[in-house]
Amino acid sequence: MRGIVLACGNTQLPMIAQRDDVVGVPARPGKDDVDPLLDADRLVVAGTDADLAAVALRLLRKEKLGSVALGYVPVADSSVAALWGLSTDPARALDIALNGDVDPVPLVRDDVGGVLVGLGVLAPVRGVGYSDADNVLRGQASRIECTPDPDGGLGLQIRIVNKRLIGSKVQISRPRAFQLGCLPTTAVLDGHKHPRPVDKWTWYRHTEDLRLVRGV
Repeated sequence: MRGIVLACGNTQLPMIAQRDDVVGVPARPGKDDVDPLLDADRLVVAGTDADLAAVALRLLRKEKLGSVALGYVPVADSSVAALWGLSTDPARALDIALNGDVDPVPLVRDDVGGVLVGLGVLAPVRGVGYSDADNVLRGQASRIECTPDPDGGLGLQIRIVNKRLIGSKVQISRPRAFQLGCLPTTAVLDGHKHPRPVDKWTWYRHTEDLRLVRGV
C-alpha cells in the first residue's frame, strides 16, 4: 500500500514532520497540488474539514473515488470527526488514517461544483425548501444544516432549526437531495464561507461514495 500524507496550510504536527511520505500543500489545496498525487492508494489529509473537502473534490473530478482511499487527521474542531467517530488525537488519528480499514460513506455535492464532507450551514433563511419531493420549509428558519447521513438512508441529513425564547425547534429529514429557493443568505461549507450570498442552493448525494478510512 502506498500512502501520502498531505500537510495542509500551516499544519505542524511533530509526528508528521518527521515522516518522509509527507507533502506540504496550501490550505484547501487545488488541482496543481493534489492531482500529481492521485496515483497513490491512499491520501491522508492533515488539516481542516475544508482541506479534506478540497481533496475529495479532486478525487471526484479525476474519477478517483473508487481507487483512492482518504484518511484524515483533523487539526481543528471537526464536524467530519464527530460525524464518523474519527479520533481527534493526532498520533492515533494518523495511525488509523495510514493503516485502518476503508468504510464507504456518502459524498454530498452541491449545484455550484463543490462537495460537502462534514457540515454545511445556510443562515438565516427565508424561502421554500424541499427534501426530495416533500416541502419541508415554507417561510423562515434560523438556519439549515446539512451533513452526510451517518445512519445510512438516502444520503443526506437535513436539520431545519428555528430558535425560540426557550430552546429551538428542529425538523429533521433524510433525503437524497435538498433544494432551497430563498432571499439572499450566507452559506458556510465545511467551515469555509461561500464568497457570495446565495438565493438558491441544492445538496444531493453523489452516485459514488467517499472511501473514508475510519478503522472500524
